[in-house]
Amino acid sequence: MTRSRRLAALAAAALAAVASLTAGLTGAASPASAAPTWAPADSAAIHPGVQMYTEGAQCTANFVFTDANDNVYVGYAAHCAGLGSATDTDGCLNESVPLGTTVTFNEGGSLLSNGAQVGAGTLAYSSWRTMRARGESNANTCAYNDFALVKVNNASKSKVNPSVPFYGGPTGIDTNGTTAGDAVYSYGNSSLRAGIEVLSPKYGASLGTSGGGWTHQLYTVTPGVPGDSGSGFMTDGGKAIGTLSTLGLAPLPASNNIGDLAKELAYAQAHSGIPGLTLALGTEPFSSVL
Repeated sequence: MTRSRRLAALAAAALAAVASLTAGLTGAASPASAAPTWAPADSAAIHPGVQMYTEGAQCTANFVFTDANDNVYVGYAAHCAGLGSATDTDGCLNESVPLGTTVTFNEGGSLLSNGAQVGAGTLAYSSWRTMRARGESNANTCAYNDFALVKVNNASKSKVNPSVPFYGGPTGIDTNGTTAGDAVYSYGNSSLRAGIEVLSPKYGASLGTSGGGWTHQLYTVTPGVPGDSGSGFMTDGGKAIGTLSTLGLAPLPASNNIGDLAKELAYAQAHSGIPGLTLALGTEPFSSVL
């Protein structure tokens, strides 16, 4: 072998070694961790805004998430799996149902019926349970970190699409917070609305950020009501900004408070034990046109 060929062979071997090391350090995708194959957006039964039932309590899905092992999760509010009363909002002080509890995805639920079950999963992460177990002491984190994940079972994964109905997106995660007047968008239909589909898309404006960046107060033309808890909110650019947590009385009656998704997800990534947890982007482009 000529000297030039030996050098080329050594260079190729070095590059292969570097590539192998880099893949190991970065968790590069393997066939076992390939991106899920999503259902078509216009026919997916499980998506942001779908109703979720936990031991009879109805809440609303915010966004879809994946992990390094090709598992799919749907997010909602941690208090949806809580065992306290509706006025108990401090996650560090309240008990929750255990991980592994069954959660169903339903269509058309109302005061008279839970609607048709279209899939199921199990509670895989609760910020409330995690904060209690860790002895979290930051007051803002305890008050506003209201986020949980339901792992979609294998039989239901083929029914999932991460796009927000009507609007499309999300296009990413907002990390800049909101200022008063910023436009916000959401989608969901509490069982209290009796399945009236025209009330599902929601549009409004932020009232600003507080709680050390953990919460955003906002007002929507159709205010959030019980059953909307967990709903996802997006910015004017389609980025996921937060998850509906509580009804606000001030500074504006019928306002709502949303937890900051960037902070909630970072907390889950650090403490859930779910490897490679990340937001799934919508397959449909975002549009703010009503």
